[in-house]
Amino acid sequence: MPKILIIEDDRDMVMAMRLPLEANGYEVHHAPSGEKGLEMVKEVEPDLIILDVMMETTTAGFQVSLQLRSPDPDSEYAAYRDIPIMILTAIHTTTSLRFGPDEAYLPVDDFVDKPVDPDVLLEKVWALIGKEAE
Repeated sequence: MPKILIIEDDRDMVMAMRLPLEANGYEVHHAPSGEKGLEMVKEVEPDLIILDVMMETTTAGFQVSLQLRSPDPDSEYAAYRDIPIMILTAIHTTTSLRFGPDEAYLPVDDFVDKPVDPDVLLEKVWALIGKEAE
């Protein structure tokens, strides 16, 4: 069963993602902060990380993605560098600011906008990791 780690401080948002993901055969884990999320990456070894941008700081998600994707071979996260990361954000709906994956500044694989549409979420998750046969 593919494992997904949701790093998000809003419990309602976690539940809105957990329900459709679990109903479709994914094992869901949750971390309420970027710091805890980094710890849990090592514990859970997820197949996908869904990462909120604004948590304990306005850029916490960006910092987490930069740490996980560090090119430093001695990084404590080097073994997890290839785990797909999907950024969860409301920035596209609340501001005119637009951004996308960028290898140097925002090393992630995809974005999903808040509020999360379950069908869009599942489609993006499937595209990144698929699902093992049950």
